[in-house]
Amino acid sequence: MEKIKVIIADDSDFVRDGMRIILSVDEEFKVVGCAKNGKEALELAMTEKADVVLMDIQMPVMDGIEATREIVQRSLGKILILTTFDEDELVEKAIKNGADGYLIKNHTPEQLKQMIKSIHHGINILDGKVFSKFKDTAIRANAGFDSSIFTAREMDIIGAVAEGLSNREIAEKLFISEGTVKNHISTILEKGNLSHRTQVAVYYLTGRK
Repeated sequence: MEKIKVIIADDSDFVRDGMRIILSVDEEFKVVGCAKNGKEALELAMTEKADVVLMDIQMPVMDGIEATREIVQRSLGKILILTTFDEDELVEKAIKNGADGYLIKNHTPEQLKQMIKSIHHGINILDGKVFSKFKDTAIRANAGFDSSIFTAREMDIIGAVAEGLSNREIAEKLFISEGTVKNHISTILEKGNLSHRTQVAVYYLTGRK
């Protein structure tokens, strides 16, 4: 089985070393590099062909938001934001710049590994704490969400995506095939002028793109 190649970007030596040890002892992962700022993360991504980059936000020289944009624009790997900050503005900026997931640093090693695998296999992740914040304010905040451009079935899909369900889980919930789910999501992205499914969730919950 081919290992998932990971880059760890964090300005804390303790965090970098801890995550490197956690992943290195698991045969499913290979840490191909560690960076202490966004610039180093970008340089590593350009040479190491990583599958997933674990990206902190607050870092010197180049922050994680800018590094995410550069790495995504160059198709150098998928980005999983791993940070202590859950401010709405940071979450939205990260997702707009192409992050595939956003996690708060409060997960067990096994949970982190599972989420890296999910990102690698194309399932976007939005931290439960962040999701709850958006959901709590959704009634007043999502006034900017234009439901009129979507069909009833597409709205079902959007709601399920916002709940964090995978394509398989959505298919089971709505009694349709995974292929049909994928087709609906492609249409939703096109209609909403959105880049990926995590943006769909944020748009639905906040009304902001």
